[in-house]
Formats: sequence, structure tokens, C-alpha cells
Amino acid sequence: MAELGKYRVPEELVRMRSVFLGIGGLALIAWAIGVYLDPEQGLRSWLLGFIFWGGITFGSIGILMLQYLTGGAWGVVIRRVVEAGSRTIPVAAVAFIPLFWITKYHYWTTWGPDDYAIEHRGWFMTPESWILRSIVYFILLFIIVYLLNKWSAAQDKAADHEEAASWLGKATAFSGPTMVFYVLIITFATVDWVMMLDAHWFSTIWGLLFVVGWALSTFCFVVALLAYMSDKAPMSYILGKRHFHDLGKLMLALVMVWTYFNFSQFLIIWSGNIPEETGWYITRMKGGWLYVGAALLLFHFAFPFLTLLQQDFKRRMKQLAWLAGFILLMRLVDMFYLIAPNPRIDKTIEKGAFIISWMDIAAPIALGGLWMWYFIGQYASRPVVPVMDPFLEKAIEHGRGH
Repeated sequence: MAELGKYRVPEELVRMRSVFLGIGGLALIAWAIGVYLDPEQGLRSWLLGFIFWGGITFGSIGILMLQYLTGGAWGVVIRRVVEAGSRTIPVAAVAFIPLFWITKYHYWTTWGPDDYAIEHRGWFMTPESWILRSIVYFILLFIIVYLLNKWSAAQDKAADHEEAASWLGKATAFSGPTMVFYVLIITFATVDWVMMLDAHWFSTIWGLLFVVGWALSTFCFVVALLAYMSDKAPMSYILGKRHFHDLGKLMLALVMVWTYFNFSQFLIIWSGNIPEETGWYITRMKGGWLYVGAALLLFHFAFPFLTLLQQDFKRRMKQLAWLAGFILLMRLVDMFYLIAPNPRIDKTIEKGAFIISWMDIAAPIALGGLWMWYFIGQYASRPVVPVMDPFLEKAIEHGRGH
């Protein structure tokens, strides 16, 4: 199993890097023109793309730690995918730089320094504090990514399985307490980056909504990628139906948890009937936003839930991959639903107006192309599986079961 050259990424995937780079570059040029003409809309659209693709980066970090903590065959076969996803954090960091200008074009400019929410929160709601906190989030996540990937690379170079197991144990011991800090980092980050778009809105479950949502995005991305490689060497030897069945069950669980958290948030806030909280939902229950919310209920929950309940469906990797891609599309719609209705600087636009800009499409495509280009490079830099993991053989055998 230690023959590293035997477990390289399929060449078909590597050749797609230039395609993704070209698509991302063209979309980036289009977005740059748009942001010059309309800075506020351009930055809101860029935030949408960042939250979606950066979410897969951050979700990969969480899933990487989760698979160390829980074990299981599914974790072994997807480890290198989520490791490569976690190593896209430099792309997420660079993509975040344009959002520094949101402090000029949105967060505090929208409400003004005399607004009671801004004034009451003091230094916490200043641009300098927001930027400083964001830098700290990235530094902490960089440290987590660096250590986990360093130990994984050391495991590949281990002389025997006993040494490899020691590196596995170190990563597992690290992931336990670090998972708590990870959830806190994501909570504070998403409060700053998304919830603060409306200074009068707050939710105590906000961070968990993103932890679960980004984990679902990551699993859907993993399933789509592995299904593409399932008939190409070496993954054709490694992957089996039971691996996809396990991943499908995890997708089902996260679809249900995402729905439960959203419904709990809605029920508690609506029954509480506090104007500062219910106003956020009232905005999203008018005009076009009502239909977007209904679409999320039907196609982010009901359709995937009923489909994934079927045991045989989860074993059909190609069909599961199509569903994963559909859920990813709905994840983007969900992020749009959270971001787009928030108040704007341009007061000629009615609060909560239903607006879909072409930049809401261009920015995610631009970031997606660049993200995929970098991801494939990282994924191709290591074997597609942890070749010295003491549980690899059992994990591969597990996939061939019935």
C-alpha cells in the first residue's frame, strides 16, 4: 500500500484545471467591471460567492476533524478530498480581501453611527474591530489546517503501520478539543460576515446553521467529485457502493438537521414576537422572497429528504452525485436568501426589494473557477488515499460489501 505513485489523481481531473481557471478568469473580469459600475451590489455578490465557496473550505476543515474523531470507512476514503479542500484556505483568505471594502459600502454606512444598535455595541461594531476579528479567524483556521495536513503527510512517510498509527492518534487527539474552537470560530465569523448585514437582527443558533450547512455543502461536493472519479483508476479500485451509501446517509442527516435548526429558529422567534427579530422574517415573507423561501422548503428539504430515504438510491453513485449537485445549487440559493434581502445603502431601493443581479451569478462562478483550479492542484499533490493508514485496507473492503 505504500506505493505512492499507484494512488495519484486521475489525469482527466488534472486536465480540467485550465478549464476552471479560464472560466473563473472570465467571470472575474465581468465581475470587476460590474463592481466598478455598482460597488455595493458588486460587494454583496462577492460576499455571496465567498460564503458559498469559502463555506466548502471551512466545511472541509470541520469534516476533516470529524472523520478523525468518529473513524469509519467513509472517513478514510474521503480524507484526502477534505484535506485538499481545507488547504484552499489561502484562496478563501485572498477572496476575503475585497470584503474589507464592505465596511465602507455596507455594514455601518447602512445604519449610521447614531443608530441605537451600532452605538450600543460600541467598538465591536467599528470597521477596525471587524477587520481585526476576521484576520484572527483566518489565522486560527490556518493553524488547524497546517497541523492536520502536516501530520497526514508525515503518516504517508511512516516506516510502518505502528508509526502511522501514532500520527493518526495525534490528529485524533488534536481534533477533539479543537472541534469546539472550530464551532466558536465559525459562529463568530458568520455573525460578523453575514448576520451583521442587518444590525438589528440576531439569532443564537446562527453559527450552528452555518456549521451544518457548510458540512452539507462539503459532503455534496465530495460525493460529486468521487462519483466522477469512481470509474477512473485508482478510485475505481478503492470506491464501492457502501461508501456512497454511507455518504448518502450523512447527507440525509445534515439535510434534516439543517431543516430542524431553521425551523427552530423560525418557531422561537415568531412565537416570541419581538419586532427586532420578526422583522427579518417579515421581509423574507413578501414578494419574490416568499417564493424563494418556499423553494428552499421544497427543494432544500422535502425533495432531498424523500429521495435520500430510499436505501437503493444512496448506492447508485451517479444518481447520488446528481442529487448532490442539486443540493449544492440550493445551498447557493440559501446563501442568497440570507444575504440579498438585507438593507441597502441606496435608499431609493425599498427595504427587502427582490433584486437578482447578474453579478450574483458572475461572482460565484469567478470564485468557483479559481477555487476549483487551486483545489485540484492541492488534491493532485498527494495520493488520493492515506496509503499508510492502518485502516485503509478495511475501508476499501467495506465498500465492496452488500
